[in-house]
Amino acid sequence: MTDGLVDGYSRSGRFITFEGPDGSGKSTQLRSLAARLRSEGYDVLETAEPGGTEIGQQIRRILLDGRNEELSAVTELLLMFAARAQNTDQWILPALRDGKIILCDRWTDSTLAYQGSGRGLGSEVVLEVDRIACRGLVPDLTIYVDIEVEAGLSRAKARNQKTEAIETRLDEQALDFHKRARAAYLRLVSDEPDRVKLIDGDRSPSAVAEDVYETVSALLYKQAPTTAS
Repeated sequence: MTDGLVDGYSRSGRFITFEGPDGSGKSTQLRSLAARLRSEGYDVLETAEPGGTEIGQQIRRILLDGRNEELSAVTELLLMFAARAQNTDQWILPALRDGKIILCDRWTDSTLAYQGSGRGLGSEVVLEVDRIACRGLVPDLTIYVDIEVEAGLSRAKARNQKTEAIETRLDEQALDFHKRARAAYLRLVSDEPDRVKLIDGDRSPSAVAEDVYETVSALLYKQAPTTAS
């Protein structure tokens, strides 16, 4: 989806999402790309799911706190979309209207992978809630940073121990849960090759960053930077 309307909302910017298994390095790559695009004159908004807005951050704390073991799959799904709906209305749609480049760490593809497949709720349920919460907003481009599940979880656990993180609930799920999520991501790559682009994450961050930049440049090259001299 490019220029046009999202549920009656005019858009002229670009919406790019980053996806990947836990520990893939996608968040690092998003920040790296944001810095590079800003240096070229683009007006960039960085956001994340769940999170982004202050309300979204409060929901995120509930979702990812490792102590909330009793959180049900349906509650998890609805909370994910509650944060996403707030992000859509408060930040993303206004930024698209203003012609910004939005870089978002996870979007509905994550929910298809983790709640739809990992939790077994199914894609139809996920997409029905997406229709209500996101009002037809689909990324122009999705960067999927791929890594083997075991390697990604090892990275994630090392990171959590180093930072004494409490946002560990999903990282701590069973290995089969994470394998189902990765398989769902790979199906998305196969089903939507024009939108979802696979980047091999099992390399140096700089090598991954170059592939990410080239992939995004293919989308942006016709759109002049908004503040370039």
